[in-house]
Amino acid sequence: MAEKLSLFLVFALFLSNPVFSVDEFIFNGFNDDASNNNLSLNGSAEIEHNGLLKLTNTTIRVLGHAFYSSPIKFKNSTTNKSLSFSTCFAFAIVPEYAELGGHGLAFAISATKELLGALPSQYLGLLNASDMGNFSNHIFAVEFDTVQDFEFGDINDNHVGININSLSSNKSAPAGYFLENSTKAALNLKSGKVIQAWIDYDSRNNQLDVRLSPSSIKPRSPILSFDVDLSLVLEDSMYVGFSSSTGMLASSHYVMGWSFNMSGEAESLSLSSLPSLPGPKENHTPLIVGVSVSAFVFMFLVAVSAFYIIRKIKNADVIEAWELDVGPHRFSYQELKKATRGFRDKEVLGFGGFGKVYKGTLTSTNTQVAVKRISHESKQGLREFVSEIASIGRLRHRNLVQLLGWCRRRGDLLLVYDFMPNGSLDKYIFDEPKSILSWEERFRIIKGVASGLLYLHDEWEQTVIHRDIKAGNVLLDCEMNGRLGDFGLAKLYEHGTNPITTRVVGTLGYLAPELTRTGKATTSSDVFAFGALLLEVICGRRPIEPKASPEEFILVDWVWDKWKVGAILDVIDPRLNGVLDEIEAIVVIKLGLMCSNNVPEERPTMRQVVRYLEGEVALPEVVTSPDAYDSKKGNTSGGGHGGRGGLQFEDYVHSYPNSSYFEKVSNWSSAVNGDVDIEAGSTSPLSLSGSRGSNS
Repeated sequence: MAEKLSLFLVFALFLSNPVFSVDEFIFNGFNDDASNNNLSLNGSAEIEHNGLLKLTNTTIRVLGHAFYSSPIKFKNSTTNKSLSFSTCFAFAIVPEYAELGGHGLAFAISATKELLGALPSQYLGLLNASDMGNFSNHIFAVEFDTVQDFEFGDINDNHVGININSLSSNKSAPAGYFLENSTKAALNLKSGKVIQAWIDYDSRNNQLDVRLSPSSIKPRSPILSFDVDLSLVLEDSMYVGFSSSTGMLASSHYVMGWSFNMSGEAESLSLSSLPSLPGPKENHTPLIVGVSVSAFVFMFLVAVSAFYIIRKIKNADVIEAWELDVGPHRFSYQELKKATRGFRDKEVLGFGGFGKVYKGTLTSTNTQVAVKRISHESKQGLREFVSEIASIGRLRHRNLVQLLGWCRRRGDLLLVYDFMPNGSLDKYIFDEPKSILSWEERFRIIKGVASGLLYLHDEWEQTVIHRDIKAGNVLLDCEMNGRLGDFGLAKLYEHGTNPITTRVVGTLGYLAPELTRTGKATTSSDVFAFGALLLEVICGRRPIEPKASPEEFILVDWVWDKWKVGAILDVIDPRLNGVLDEIEAIVVIKLGLMCSNNVPEERPTMRQVVRYLEGEVALPEVVTSPDAYDSKKGNTSGGGHGGRGGLQFEDYVHSYPNSSYFEKVSNWSSAVNGDVDIEAGSTSPLSLSGSRGSNS
C-alpha cells in the first residue's frame, strides 16, 4: 500500500510540474500553417504555399525571425555544462540585384524568440548598437553575411562567422567547402542557389564546427572550426531558429528544410526532396492584349494611353541611364513631398550653397529624416548631386551621416539622410551657442570626426576626399557624437592614383594654400581643413574673424603667436571656465598647428592624427611654424603677421577688381554662420600674396 501511495505522489508531482524538452526534430519543407510546424514567426517572416520558409522579401530595412516554439534544454542539470548539439538546414539567398547582397541570415540560439529591440541592416535582426558585447544577451549565432561591414571588422562580403553576444565575429572564414580530395572550393552565398549548412558542437572537446555544401552530402572537413565553451553563453533552456534582415539593398532569404538533434548528429537533408525556389514571373499581358482586343478598341486604347502617358511623364520622376547605376534607395517625389508636408518653410532646418534642408517624417516607417532639396539656382548642380549619391551611398561608418536614399524630379534634386536632432557643431561653439559643450564632448566629437575622415581616406575601397570639412558640416546625433556630412563636393579616386585637377571649391578659411595654385584636392588638403576644425573647436572661434583685431584676424596665426610665447592655454575657449584636461587640450592645439602647415608633405596623415588623438603614439616635442618650410624657400613677402611667410587674407579668396579688400571683409562679416562657400574655375584665378607650397 505504501509503495502505491509513493508512486501516486510521484505521479502527482510530475503532473503539477510538467517539463517539456525537445531532443530532435526535422522539417523537409514547412506547412503553410506555422502552428502546425511548431514555429514562431515575426517580422517579415512567412511560410509560402509550396513549403518555403521566407525570412525576408525585397523590402529595404526589414527583419524576419523564425524560431522553434518550444524551448530546448541545453545544459546538464548536474554539472551545469552545456550539452552537445547538431543542426542541419538548407537555405538560399536571392538578391534583388545580382551580386549585391543585403544583408544576410543567421542560425541563432537565444534566450527569447522575440529579440525585442533588434535592428535590421548590419545587425541581422539579432541586436542593436547598445547591446553589442553584453554578456546578458545570451545569444549565440552563426552568420551567413553578404555585406562587408567595417564597423564589425567583416573580412569580406561573402563569409561565415561565429558570433557570441555581438555582431563582431569571434572567428570567420570566406564561404566555401571541402571536396572529397580535401580541395577547398568557393561558395557564393548570394548566388540564389540552395546551400546546405551543418553546425556541430562537441561539448566534451569544446569545439564548434561549421560545414557548407551545395549538395546533400556532408563534407568531412569543416570550413570553420572554433574552440569555445558555450556553458557561459547558453542558459538552461534556449530557443533555436533563424534571424535575417535587409538594408539599403535587399535580398530574399529562404530556408527549405531544417533538422536538429541534441542526442547525436543531425540528419542531413536531401535537397532534391525539398521545396523549390520560385522562378521568375512571366508577363503574358502583351499576348493577352494582342489576342483579345479588336483593332478598333486597340486604336482607341492607343489614343487614350498616349494622352495618359504624356500627362504622367510630365509629372513623373525622371530616370536617366546614369541613375540606374546609382546604388541607394530611390524615393518617389510624392513620398518626400508628403514627408516634408509639401516642403513647408516651417520644416526648413537650414540653407546653404546647395539649397534648403528640410525635416521630414517617412509615413511608411515613421522615421525622421533630413531632406536636402537642391535649389534651381545652385551653382553645383547635377554633377555634384551625382557625386554625393555615388560616394556616400555605399559608405558605412558610425561617424558619417548615412545617406538613406534620393530622388530626382525634373529640376528638383533631393537627398534623404538620417536626421541629426542636435544640428551642426557650429551652433555650439561660435557666437552665442544654444548650450556650452563640455571638454569631454568636444574631444569625443574631434576623435569621431577624425575616425570618419580616416575611413574616407584609407579604409574604404576608394579614397574619398571630402573637400569641405568645417564645423557646419559636422552634425551631432542624439548622443552628441560627431558625424561628418555634406558630401556634395566629395571626389573619389583609386588608392595610389593622383586626383584630377578641378575647380577650387570649399569654404573660406578651410582651403589649403596649395589649392589656390594647383586646384588638386588631396587627402592632405582635407587634413588642412581638419586642422582648422581642431583649432576652432578648442578656441570657440572661426578660422577667420573679420571683426577681430589684426593680431587675432587669422586664428592659426594667433594660436602660433601664443604657442611661441608659452601662453598657449590663453587660446582655449573661455566658456569652458578652465574645466578641461590640459594634456588633451595641448595635444589638440599642437595637432591643429601641425595640420595647418603650409606644406602638404609636412602635415600628418589622418591615420597618424587618429593615433595621436588615441594616445597610441606621442606627438613630436617640437612644433615647427606652419610657414617654416615656405620661409626656407624664400617665399616671403614681408609684413605677414606672426611670421607666416607672407600669408595674407587674399590667399583664401578671389581677387575682386571692382571692390576693395575691406569692403569684402564687411560683406563677409554678415554672412550666414560666418562661413563663405567659394568656387573658382580656371577663368577666375585666385589672387595670391605669397606662395604657401603646392601638392605635386
